[in-house]
Amino acid sequence: MDHDATPSAPLPQRTLESLRRYRRLVNYLAAAQVYLQDNATLREPLAAEHIKPRLLGHWGTCPGINLVYAHLNRLIVDTDASILLVTGPGHGAAANLANLWLEGTLAEFYPQLTRDAEGLGRLVAAFSRPGGFPSHLFPGLPGTLNEGGELGYALATAYGAALDNPDLLVACIIGDGEAETGPTAGAWHSNKFLNPATDGAVLPILHLNRWKIASPTLFATMTDEELMALFTGYGHSVRFVAASEDRDLDADLAAAFDWALGAIGAIQAAARAGEPPARPAWPMVILQTPKGMTGPVRVEGQPVEGTWRSHQVPLEEVRADPGHRTQLDAWLRSYRLEELLDDACRPAEDILALCPAGDRRMAMNPHGFGGRIRRPLELPDLRAHAVDVGESGAETASAMKVLGRYLRDVIDRNAQARNFRIVCPDELESNRLGATLEVTARQYNWPIPPEAEHIARDGRVMEILSEHNCQGWLQGYLLTGRHGLFPCYEAFIAIVDGMMNQFAKFLKASLEVEWRRPLSALNYLLTSESWRQEHNGYSHQGPGFINSLLTKKGHTYRIYLPPDANCVLAAMAHCLASTDRINLIVAGKQPMPQWLAMDEAIDHTLHGASVWPWAGTNDGEDPEVVLMGCGDSLTLEVMAAAQILAEQAPTWRVRVVNVCRLMVLGIPQKYPSGMDERAFERLFPPGVPVIVNFHGYTSAIKQLLWERPGAADRFDVNGYREEGTTTTPFDMQVRNRSSRFHLVIQAARAIAARRPAVAAQAERIIRRHEGLLREHADYIRRHGQDLPVVRHWQWSQA
Repeated sequence: MDHDATPSAPLPQRTLESLRRYRRLVNYLAAAQVYLQDNATLREPLAAEHIKPRLLGHWGTCPGINLVYAHLNRLIVDTDASILLVTGPGHGAAANLANLWLEGTLAEFYPQLTRDAEGLGRLVAAFSRPGGFPSHLFPGLPGTLNEGGELGYALATAYGAALDNPDLLVACIIGDGEAETGPTAGAWHSNKFLNPATDGAVLPILHLNRWKIASPTLFATMTDEELMALFTGYGHSVRFVAASEDRDLDADLAAAFDWALGAIGAIQAAARAGEPPARPAWPMVILQTPKGMTGPVRVEGQPVEGTWRSHQVPLEEVRADPGHRTQLDAWLRSYRLEELLDDACRPAEDILALCPAGDRRMAMNPHGFGGRIRRPLELPDLRAHAVDVGESGAETASAMKVLGRYLRDVIDRNAQARNFRIVCPDELESNRLGATLEVTARQYNWPIPPEAEHIARDGRVMEILSEHNCQGWLQGYLLTGRHGLFPCYEAFIAIVDGMMNQFAKFLKASLEVEWRRPLSALNYLLTSESWRQEHNGYSHQGPGFINSLLTKKGHTYRIYLPPDANCVLAAMAHCLASTDRINLIVAGKQPMPQWLAMDEAIDHTLHGASVWPWAGTNDGEDPEVVLMGCGDSLTLEVMAAAQILAEQAPTWRVRVVNVCRLMVLGIPQKYPSGMDERAFERLFPPGVPVIVNFHGYTSAIKQLLWERPGAADRFDVNGYREEGTTTTPFDMQVRNRSSRFHLVIQAARAIAARRPAVAAQAERIIRRHEGLLREHADYIRRHGQDLPVVRHWQWSQA
C-alpha cells in the first residue's frame, strides 16, 4: 500500500482530545438530524416547533459509525493511506452525513450545505424529509457503494472493491445484527481469495453493540473467547476494542487501527517481495460499544443506552410531551456545541485538522467514483469466434463452449488492464466455460491439495459455492470502475434475488444523480437451464429470475434469450460494452442446432425480434398463424412444429418469429427498448393468432403484452408451468405443454377456427399428434429415452 509507515507510539493527548471533540460534534449532528427541523445550533430554547413532525432514523448505530469514521480519518492524516469506507449497519446515514458535512465533502455536491450556521440548519432539516436525505445511505452521497439498508452485503462488496486495487484499503463496518445474515456469514471467507501481491486489503470492523431492533444479537451472547475462536478460524487476526470505564476507548481504537494497518502492510510487503504467507492472517477489529452511547441513559425509568430501546428514536414524544422535550434538550446540549463551533458555526481548527484533504477523504476516494475511472473493455472480433452456419439447422454446437473461447480472449486482451473478472459458484467447467482456464486460473490464496487444477494465487476467475459472495464481489468490482460476468445455474440464481433487487434500486437511483458517471453493466449468464435439467430433477428447474427482473424499472435491465451460439456471442459482446443496467442472458450448454450466421445473429440481436421467412411457409407472408419462439430449447420446438406443419399441411400459411431480446415485446413508454406499435404489428399482424413458446413462466410474457391492443385475445402463451421431474429432455416440453406436438395441435385448432374449409384436415393432424403424445408417455417409461422421431430429428427446409 502506498502510505507512510504507521506510527508505533501512542497518540499524543492533544490528538486524543481532538478525537473526542470530533466525536462530540458528529454525534450531536447525527442526533440533531433525527430530531430537529429548526434551531439546529440550539441558540434558542428548544420548542415544539423546532421538532420534526415525523421522527425517523436509527440513532443506536450512529455513535459507533462516528467513532470509526473519526479514527479512520486520523489514520489517513497520519499515514496518507488510501481508504474507502463501506458502511454496513442499516439506516446509519445520519452519522455518515455528519462526517461528510464536517469534512466539507457534502458541500461539493450540495453547495447549500456549507460549513456555517445556514448550511448546518439545512443539513439537519433535510434528513428523512421529502426532497432531502433518506435515513440510509443512497447513491446521492459520494463514496457510497452499499446503502446500509441492504443488510448483509457490505463485506462481500468491500472485498470486490479491493480486488485488483493494490494500493487501496477498504474499511468495512459490519453491524452485529447484519453479521447474522447469510451473505455476511459467507463473506468472511473472502479473505482466502485476496491476493496480497496484486489486490488491496479489507479491514473488517465488526461493530458489536449487542442489540437488534428488539432482541440481542447472536454475537452478543458469545464470549470473547468464542468470538476469537470463530474469527480466528475464519483466518483473521483479531483485536478487541471495548468501551469501559477503566480504558481510553480512543487510545485503544487508535492503537488497533495502527496495528491493523501495520499487519496489512507486512502481509503485502512479503507477498510483493515474492514470499507470500501460506495462510495470511488478515487483521480485523471487533469494536464493542454500548448501543446509542452518549444518548439518553434512561427514559421514563427504562434503560435506553446500551439496550434495544436506543435502536431508532430513543425519545419519541418530544413534540407533545414537555418532559421528553426537556430530556432531548439536555441530551443535545450535553455535547456542548458552543465549544466545537466558532461564532459562524465553522468547526474548530483542531477538529478540522483530523479531516483528510482532497481525494484522501474517504468519500472522495477515486475508487468510490467508479464511473469516472472506468475504461471500456477491449473486446475480440465476434467473427473470429463464430460458428460457421452454412444451411440453417445443419450444424450443432454448444453455445457455452463457443462462448467460453470468446471469454478466454476477453480475459487475454484485458490481462494488462486487470479490469475483468468472472465470478461463479463452482460451476465454470460444468457450464462449459472451461476454455477461459487456458489463459487464467481460479484465484485462491490458501494452500490447496496437490490434485487441484487451474488454481493459483492470481487469476481472473473467482469460484465459491456462495451465490451471495459472487454477487457481492461483482457489485464491489463494478462500482469501483471495472467489468465482470456472473455465470450461474439458472435455478439457483434466485438465491441472490434480494441482492439483485437492491442493486437494481441502487442503479435506478444512481441514474437520477447528475454527478454519477456510467458504470459497467452487471451481467448474469444463466445456463444449465431448466429445460435441460431433466437429469437433476425438479429442484433444478426454475426460470423465475426473469420475473424478478420484470418488476424493476424498464430502463434498468435487458433480458436476452438467444436461440443459438452466434446470437449468444452477439448478446455477450453487447452486454460487456453496455453501462448502467443489469443484463440477463439465458442460454443452454448442450449441443443444439445453429440457425443464424454471424452477421444475421448480430442483426437479430440488435433488433431483438425477427421473422425467419425460411422457417415458415409462403416465406412467412400473409400468415394464418404465427409461431413465436423465445429461448433456445423452446425455439427448437417451434422449428420442429413448423417443419411438421410444412410437411403435413403445406398450404397453411405459417410464420415463424424469433424473439431474442425479451423487452422488445413491451411498449416503449414502459420499456425503452420495446418495439413501437407499427413494428410490433409488422411481426404480429392484427387479428392473426400467435402461439408463443417461451423459456420462462407464462406470466412474464403476459406482463409484457397486456398493454398491446388486442394481444390478450390472440396470443396463446406456452412456457414453464412448474411441471418437472427427473425425466427425458423432450418430456420436460411435454409436461409443460410446449412440445412440438402441442404446438402443432394449437396451430391446427387456430387455423381451423379461421378457415373452416380445412377443419377436417386439421382434425386429422390433431388426432395424429395426440396419439404421438400418448405414445411418447409409454415409450419413455419402457425405454428411458425419447422417441426416435424426436431424438433423431433434424431441421430441413421444405
